[in-house]
Amino acid sequence: MTGSEIPSQFFWIVALLLGFKFYLKLRTGICRSTNRMDGKTVIVTGANTGIGKETARDLARRGAKVILACRNLEKGYRARVDIVASTGNNMVEVRHLDLSSLGSVRRFANSIINTEPRLDVLINNAGAAGFKNKMTADNLQLGMQVNHFGPFLLTCLLLGLLKKSAPSRIVMLSSWLHKTAKFDLYNLNFEKWFDTLQVYSCSKLANILTANELSRKLKETGVTANSVHPGVVLTDVWRHLPKIVKLPFILMARLYFKNAVEGAQTSIYLAVSEEVTGVSGKYFENCEESKLSKAAMDETLAKNLWEKSEVMVGLSPEEIHF
Repeated sequence: MTGSEIPSQFFWIVALLLGFKFYLKLRTGICRSTNRMDGKTVIVTGANTGIGKETARDLARRGAKVILACRNLEKGYRARVDIVASTGNNMVEVRHLDLSSLGSVRRFANSIINTEPRLDVLINNAGAAGFKNKMTADNLQLGMQVNHFGPFLLTCLLLGLLKKSAPSRIVMLSSWLHKTAKFDLYNLNFEKWFDTLQVYSCSKLANILTANELSRKLKETGVTANSVHPGVVLTDVWRHLPKIVKLPFILMARLYFKNAVEGAQTSIYLAVSEEVTGVSGKYFENCEESKLSKAAMDETLAKNLWEKSEVMVGLSPEEIHF
């Protein structure tokens, strides 16, 4: 290889990388709805940072009362100060919610039911990846509880208020990684075998199955339920990655992943857009409907997961509002 060939090859490599970056930018969906949210109340879980924070900021800018449901209250209050300063909307509240504790989920839900006359949008945004094989105090696998069981229980407990406030919307954040899930209804706690990536993939498939089953159970109630892949976004969701892969991952992510504002666009779209009024049981990416895996469309699997999840979170018949 001659000296002149090396710069030439380097040029083409750089051009391809930049071209791919440009292609990804072109595909990024933007919510162009100008709908206001005055008089409406929205809950965004995991809203102290990343996609959740930017989603909350946008909805506050539209005039909504926004409740930031956060595990870390200190970060939550800092997020509130920033959102209020940038939007001029003082109707931003912080409330404690730890999805790794079913008790915390119940306390949060009871607080909302007892203090809020309405709930127009519930955005189940909080989630994390890279958990080790650890059980919670509720005897549930930590990653599955944070990403699936906790949001499942929260949504069920708030259904009565959502129905009372109809038309209302439920938005469930998932991931394209649901397509890689090796889903086993009899291994939801990963007692048979454990794989960190599979915990995340299976929990994201569970999110979609839950949203789809909700759409069937809530038919003709005025409450819609949809799931969303926000894109591959550089947020705190990756904070649990092993240190050996974290640095190269972050370097690559900064070049190619969406930022938090871009990642929030489809959640915002599903929360506010007139284009999805009455639309339920669908999966969206880049502000448009996207394809699901075969497993995600399995109605029997969704029904069985729902019934099993009810038992595993201890949901009583009195708490189910269909």
